[in-house]
Amino acid sequence: MSKIEARLQELAIALPTPPAPVASYVPYVIVGKLVFVSGQVSVDASGGIKGKLGDEIEVEQGQAAARLCALNLLAQVKAACGGDLDRVKRVVKLGGFVNVTPDFDPIPQVMNGCSDVMVAVFGDAGRHARSAVGQANLPLNFAVEVDGVFEIE
Repeated sequence: MSKIEARLQELAIALPTPPAPVASYVPYVIVGKLVFVSGQVSVDASGGIKGKLGDEIEVEQGQAAARLCALNLLAQVKAACGGDLDRVKRVVKLGGFVNVTPDFDPIPQVMNGCSDVMVAVFGDAGRHARSAVGQANLPLNFAVEVDGVFEIE
């Protein structure tokens, strides 16, 4: 068992099957030693977390939505690495988009739901640059979408 797979097991994290694209794009692109992962929404086997933060969704549920995005990002990176997450050298950057009402401010706290997973899984190599932006709407009304850049060996 790989080091990262063991860490996922220790954290009781089971990665989903990588979600298929819902439009005309690919889930990831590898350029040199970088994997660019398309935006992953807060979807899971039950349908995921949808709606607006500041309206029907509170910060804690938003963090859970961002965590789902993290799991979907990791599933895509695993696919990009041929199933071997030990190839991930560093989480470089995450871009977070949160479906919000105009007066919702704690967007960075919501995105911590994704960032914290990366640090828990990869340790210091999971510390990353990040943007966190509030959006008036997200695809299919999902609560959160996150894209990412990962350095691989």
